[in-house]
Amino acid sequence: MSEWSTRSLSIEARNQSLGEAGEQFVLNFERARPIHAGRDALAEHIEQVSATVGPSAGFDIRSFEASGADRVIEVKTNKYGKNTPFFVSPNELRFSRDNAAHYFLYQIFRFRSGPRVFALQGHLAESCVLAPSAFVARPF
Repeated sequence: MSEWSTRSLSIEARNQSLGEAGEQFVLNFERARPIHAGRDALAEHIEQVSATVGPSAGFDIRSFEASGADRVIEVKTNKYGKNTPFFVSPNELRFSRDNAAHYFLYQIFRFRSGPRVFALQGHLAESCVLAPSAFVARPF
C-alpha cells in the first residue's frame, strides 16, 4: 500500500470515528428534547438512520418535533470552531432541498473540548455558500 493510501485511510478512519461520536451526541440531545416537552413516547422512536439505512438516506437522524412532526437531521462534527467548512454530498444537498420544511443540519463543533451545536434549517443552498470540492478520476 502506498504512503498516500495509508495516510488517506488513517484520516478517513479518524473522520468516521468523529462522525459517529457526533451522531451519538445528537441522538442523546434529540432524545432529551421530547422528554423535556413531556412527549417521552417520541423519544423512543428517534432513529440513527445512518446506521439502519446508510448514506443513501441523505440524512443521519430521524427525530420529531414536540407536535410529532418529522425532524430529519444531517450531522457534521468537527474539533474546531463554528465556521469550519464541512463537506456535503450531492445526495445530502438534494435531500435538504426536497425536505426543507423538516430538514436540519447540526454542526457539532469543538467536539473534543466542549461540544456545541449550531443548527441550520431548510435547504442548505439558502444558508451556506456551496462550492464544488473534488473530483474522483480513474484512468480508462
